[in-house]
Amino acid sequence: MFVRKIGIDLGTCNSLVFVPKKGVVLMEPSVVAVSLQENKILAIGASAKEMIGKTPDTIRVYRPMKDGVIADFRVTQAMLRHFIEKTAGPFKFFKPELMISVPAGITSTEKRAVLEAAINAGAKEAYVVKEPILAAIGAGIPINACSGNLIVDIGGGTSEVAVISLGGIVTSSSVRVAGDKMDRAIGEYIKDKHNVSLGEQTTEEIKIKIGTAMPEKEEKIISVRGRDMVSGLPKTIKVSSNEVCEAISEILAEIIHTIKHVLRNTPPELSADIMDKGMVISGGGALLNNIDKLIAKETGVPCFIAEEPLLCVVKGTGVVLENLDVYKKSIMAKR
Repeated sequence: MFVRKIGIDLGTCNSLVFVPKKGVVLMEPSVVAVSLQENKILAIGASAKEMIGKTPDTIRVYRPMKDGVIADFRVTQAMLRHFIEKTAGPFKFFKPELMISVPAGITSTEKRAVLEAAINAGAKEAYVVKEPILAAIGAGIPINACSGNLIVDIGGGTSEVAVISLGGIVTSSSVRVAGDKMDRAIGEYIKDKHNVSLGEQTTEEIKIKIGTAMPEKEEKIISVRGRDMVSGLPKTIKVSSNEVCEAISEILAEIIHTIKHVLRNTPPELSADIMDKGMVISGGGALLNNIDKLIAKETGVPCFIAEEPLLCVVKGTGVVLENLDVYKKSIMAKR
């Protein structure tokens, strides 16, 4: 089976691959394990993520994407090649067309790096499209209509807020504050309050299982293991959902500040549309409990969570690939 077109949501935390008519075929963490002695890539994706925090000195596990853009070119290229081969098979004759999502606040140099990595990884042609546009298409918003839509995409590395009308971005803002920073904030908070140091995967697990954006009357509690900072020995502690809420409150405040900033810069006609329809939240951050209630309360604009928020951007790549002529205006660059 020849796969001619592939859409990739190249995220800081997770990368997803979409093939038209098949749907989402791959969802893997954007993590790579590299052997330092041989300078060779040992594992990519889920198998590499399991190694985080458990490696000897000779192996380094890291994310080649930082804040939604490429931090390590060679490794990102290898990761893209891995995704293409896993999807399209070891292609020799047919090189697929690739569509990759990039943050709205990307610079031209960063954009060129993405296109070059895609071509070097074995794509025939590569397109890049801004994430808010793809997230809006994937959430089922008619972006070519003559009315304003506000989309908030909270990912792992970046949170993007954009007002979209007539197929383009009218006003947007992108902050490099999102899921990763939340994990870090939870880790710092527990270190300060309980004197226990936790690993990256544990803090992420706390956020996913009991994280909430607003304090809850019925608290959820989770037991986690970490290292006692005083004695240096392993220790189990209980963490409550309201503690998580307190830990991430400043990060959510930053995201809300960005949303307000975009709303302030929105032309009045479009503001009226947004007030009528409300805003849509997508990305992994949309899975945080009560985040819609918090944003609605702080901004006064109704707030809805997209269906399958994690898949919005990658579904958007699929829709654009199937209807390239309709979305011509929205494609940023082609290589």
